[in-house]
Amino acid sequence: MNTVIHWFRHDLRLADNPAFSQAVRTALAQRHRLLPVYIWNPAHTQAGPWVPRRMGLHRMAMLADTLSALDTALQARGSRLLVLRGPAVSLLPRLAAAVRASQVTAEEIAAPEEQEEAEALRRVARSVGWRWTTTWQSSLLEPAGLPFPVDSTPDVFTAFRQQVERAGVAARVPLAAPAILPPLPADESLWDPVAAAQAASGLCETCGSPPLCHTPMKRPVASVLPPEARSAFPYHLPACAPGEAGAQAHLAQYLHRKLPHSYKQTRNGLIGVDYSSKLSPWLASGALSAPQVMHALRAFEAEHGASDGSYWLWFELLWRDHFRFMHLKHGRALYRARGLSERPPPQHDAQAFQRWCEGQTGHALVDAGLRELRLSGFLSNRMRQVVASYLVHDLNCDWRAGAAWFESQLVDHDVYSNQGNWLYVAGRGTDPRGGRRFNPDKQASDHDPDGAYRRLWGTA
Repeated sequence: MNTVIHWFRHDLRLADNPAFSQAVRTALAQRHRLLPVYIWNPAHTQAGPWVPRRMGLHRMAMLADTLSALDTALQARGSRLLVLRGPAVSLLPRLAAAVRASQVTAEEIAAPEEQEEAEALRRVARSVGWRWTTTWQSSLLEPAGLPFPVDSTPDVFTAFRQQVERAGVAARVPLAAPAILPPLPADESLWDPVAAAQAASGLCETCGSPPLCHTPMKRPVASVLPPEARSAFPYHLPACAPGEAGAQAHLAQYLHRKLPHSYKQTRNGLIGVDYSSKLSPWLASGALSAPQVMHALRAFEAEHGASDGSYWLWFELLWRDHFRFMHLKHGRALYRARGLSERPPPQHDAQAFQRWCEGQTGHALVDAGLRELRLSGFLSNRMRQVVASYLVHDLNCDWRAGAAWFESQLVDHDVYSNQGNWLYVAGRGTDPRGGRRFNPDKQASDHDPDGAYRRLWGTA
């Protein structure tokens, strides 16, 4: 019997996952088996051009917990998640051959590395005969439903928002999780603990490459990553539990407590869980979708009334979409040193950058923010702007170094928003004002007037 493979990427949920639902429908219609798979590439923990590891311990912990939650949800439906260790470009073709795959489905990701990966798999699929299908599904709005072609998306966010709102474009209705999943492939060797042990040590003894076997991603141990009680997103606590169930529970309590009504007034806060929605970690992992958030928010407004606060959540989701559509429009240009500008390449001071990463710049507010980031894996939107501006405009460092540090540290790292926001602050993206410098002294006076935040994170 043939198999349909769904490769989970940044869509770690069962409900409102069009690509996964397509895989289920195809497998059921053709009476094929279904194999859910996640591919963990250890290269993601290796050094990048700017940082000692591209994925830090907080991100690894969140990902490991989210994968565990996804596996639990699949097992409740009679399936499970196969975790492979190594490069997807080499592992997926071998897996497809091993389980006689007729089709491999995945979400589409419009970032250079992910597109290169997808194109390589597309070429392999053509040569060996299985179908490779990707689905765009990470945005709130469907690209085809925009009032302009996606490659003509206005570069300036305000123009984008105004055209979308005038046209009355709405989010799609979220899909329910599939009620029935096709059976797994019968090959028990995929889950072989002996092969898993070989994978943990690196290579298969027989073929010299990463084995095709279940090798769950390990969470960093507590002694390496102690819980951080000061965190504004304490993912080690049940209230912030990673995974789809945790996302739905958090969204439900956020709406039940009517916190959308106060969102606009509190969104620039620095301390505590409730100053912002804190939905971004689940959105980033794909444990929650933007249409799910919007559908729940519209139901909330229908019952409790709309407000400036609830509108501002829509506003923020549109910002998130704009960064995605900029990737579909501009692609690799967003990753150049000059970005979309014609300005000369940015300067860089490696020592100043290192002090910035460690929270040792000498400015109390900036250092408090960077310590919060390093110790907890989270940082408020306001502080992200402050520390990013300080790196670029006060320390005269390369914005790409800051983007790499955020990628390494943030538990809610999103490739689209991270790249877009850093370009915006640096004046190399779509900001009509040509960059944003935040005066750190004024920011401290406006947002931490009593020094509570600086005292909270004043020591490492």
